[in-house]
Amino acid sequence: MSPRKSLVLMGILFLGATTCSADNINIPLSEQHRMELIRTFNADRVYIRTQFPMGKVGLTLKDGKISPNAQKLQELLALWGPSVKPGDLALVTRFDIRNDRMHFEINGGPVKKNKWYQHVQVGVNGVGGTPGGQNDPINNPRGSYVDLVFDHHVPDLTVEQVKQMLWPVFDFDSKSPLEAYLETVPPKVKEAIQNHNVLVGMNREMVIYAKGHPDKKIRERDDQGTEYEDWIYGEPPHDVDFVRVIADQVIRVETMKVGGQKIVRTEKEVDLGGPTVASAAQKETKPVKAPTLRRPGEEIPKTGPGGGPIAPIPDVPQAPNGPQ
Repeated sequence: MSPRKSLVLMGILFLGATTCSADNINIPLSEQHRMELIRTFNADRVYIRTQFPMGKVGLTLKDGKISPNAQKLQELLALWGPSVKPGDLALVTRFDIRNDRMHFEINGGPVKKNKWYQHVQVGVNGVGGTPGGQNDPINNPRGSYVDLVFDHHVPDLTVEQVKQMLWPVFDFDSKSPLEAYLETVPPKVKEAIQNHNVLVGMNREMVIYAKGHPDKKIRERDDQGTEYEDWIYGEPPHDVDFVRVIADQVIRVETMKVGGQKIVRTEKEVDLGGPTVASAAQKETKPVKAPTLRRPGEEIPKTGPGGGPIAPIPDVPQAPNGPQ
């Protein structure tokens, strides 16, 4: 067969495959594929490829694009904290097929689903507890969801086709958290983590994946009053690494060699782009600003009405179950 005929034949086969794919998109989901999808994704475990925010706003995936956009997602993460982050192993706790979308809830979803018995109040003369009430920690869900959206209706798709469409958010192929996490970072960061190196510009999570948790941590302030942490790895007579972290970014790496040589790197070696978001643990340890009735910009008085110092407000004893 001549090269020209071979090219023509390949073109015909390619066009035929493209037409079949387009026709497949126009065919509604068959009952057989529906049952296969339900059996596969209900209670399936997946590794996460992007951050999901806590709260009632999850992610939407259409034509390979995730919404909300990067800026809005950062705002949600800063406000509510992350539900899951890249490399985390999550459980699909609910899978629904609805009109024009497939709905995947992970780790219980964003809203707690109470059982009927959790609405029953037990007590005497109106005094008692409500199982599953607002103060119950199980009513503070940390799950989220993603909707895989199509035009008009859900087309006839196989399990493998759906997995490929979910690749921006879910990883079904990795065998470990490290393997899944490495698929979400830039190539330069991936290589550094695999070689157990730290680059200036990495975030805390990347450092931990590369070196593990530090042997020691020292928290100090620089000349400008900025708080930083030095993460120390190793001890003499071996090499010792000092990784300086401000907020969620490595700004300096200092290595003391066995022979006494000191190597210092401060120039950014990797740019992750965009602001970093504190983890849920960091948000919990951040001091909470007390409420006030003062207007913005109004100064706090230093003396009382008689000219003397203002006495501190005494703590009000609370009942064992908290404020009434």
